[in-house]
Amino acid sequence: MSTPITTPYGFASTAAEVTHGIDLTGRRALVTGASSGLGAETARALAGTGAAVTLAVRDVAAGERVAEQITAATGNHELHVAHLDLTDPASITAFTAAWQGPLHILVNNAGVMACPEQYTERGWEWQFATNHLGHFALATGLHDALAASDAARIVVVSSTGHQQSPVVWDDVNFAFRRYDPWLAYGQSKTANILFAVEATRRWADDNITANALMPGAIYTNLQRHTGGRGSGRVPAELIKTVEQGAATSVLLATSPLLEGIGGRYFVDCNETATVDRRTGTLHGVARYAVDPDNAQRLWTLSEELLTPAA
Repeated sequence: MSTPITTPYGFASTAAEVTHGIDLTGRRALVTGASSGLGAETARALAGTGAAVTLAVRDVAAGERVAEQITAATGNHELHVAHLDLTDPASITAFTAAWQGPLHILVNNAGVMACPEQYTERGWEWQFATNHLGHFALATGLHDALAASDAARIVVVSSTGHQQSPVVWDDVNFAFRRYDPWLAYGQSKTANILFAVEATRRWADDNITANALMPGAIYTNLQRHTGGRGSGRVPAELIKTVEQGAATSVLLATSPLLEGIGGRYFVDCNETATVDRRTGTLHGVARYAVDPDNAQRLWTLSEELLTPAA
């Protein structure tokens, strides 16, 4: 058993606090879903370290506004905005084909939560497609850029919602099951963690590590399908600010404490325990979500799903 990773940071730590004193000048970072919420704050914190940051967004105009705000706040002019639609394989292919040079940090931040039943043109359930398959295609498409950098890191924003469901291998797209938005969300968030496990194993020789995390409960656009601030799903004392919510992502992306560490799952800036039943809290990672056999199986399934039909 590996020793759990602990850090001096916790629930209330902010992205600015965990990056204090870190200089990433000359490094390049990519953040998906960076036009609002956690993604925007993650991009801002990374820019504050001197890194060149690309905001990969669906709404380029919104991304440009955020980039301008980040430059004004940090003095960093190395902000770039690029269009990316994670539900569209052609958009991902165009994005990865256009990327030039090494990539040191990839933050798979974009996501949807508990949305109404919807499917892509390829027939993929929307949350699995957006939260997992799109990011899987992006990361594999950028593999060479990640391998070209020194000790690249992939950060995968998951959720304690993964405890709602494992990956249901025989029916990931709800072709036979009655659609349930929370089971679909849970399955996609489990897939996020399994991706980090297998990417770390598969790409070890390239010195690429990947870790997943639960950012905490934060009110952003992600909650637009769940009732938002008034839903009462999370006690008020457990709600984080956006600055606190981005802390774990930024810690995994930048901290020397995570050098060479991969395939783990973090909550409140620390690795959390593996559990065999739902915890009823925001902590704990389900054993099925860090199981190496499941991780390899998901990788194979994802490759099969992304292979164009003959």
